[in-house]
Amino acid sequence: MREEFYLAAPCLVLCLLLASCQAARQGQDIRCGACRALVDEMEWAISQVDPKKMIQTGSFRINPDGSQSIKEVPLARSEANLLELLETVCERMQDYGERVDSGSSRKSYLRIKSRTGEAMDLSEAKLDSSVTSSLKFACESIVEQNEDEIIEFFSHETENVKDKLCSKRTDLCDHALKIPHDEL
Repeated sequence: MREEFYLAAPCLVLCLLLASCQAARQGQDIRCGACRALVDEMEWAISQVDPKKMIQTGSFRINPDGSQSIKEVPLARSEANLLELLETVCERMQDYGERVDSGSSRKSYLRIKSRTGEAMDLSEAKLDSSVTSSLKFACESIVEQNEDEIIEFFSHETENVKDKLCSKRTDLCDHALKIPHDEL
């Protein structure tokens, strides 16, 4: 009996270790998917704002010389607009489904509801409330932990935000494009 235990114990430890690694990878996949979906949703919402609309920012106090430190910036990428968008962006995670890559078993998340009402191919997507609630929770955690960086990126960056924010700055995606640190 004792020999069987000594033979079974390493197998049990190995099985538990493998299960732990798989759970960690699944957690990584959901956090990465939530980050990438968050960026997609933010970029879409920003694109819906009239680029001609401006907002005044700065101090409305009068300086000793009689001037004010007010400047106009585009509304779409203003801090006020971005903060407002961040308040509701995670609600849109309900519009996403899960797709599992047959070769690597990695999970990715794709939009399952069209923004314009057109039909979408859902043959590869798994529609599940546990997926959407996990994505929403991950999105809310990302926003809470990285709000300042998200605002900073969207107020200044316009290219490769998804890869720069989700991979390099927050380390949420370990399998995205590799971008040299000096570009950040």
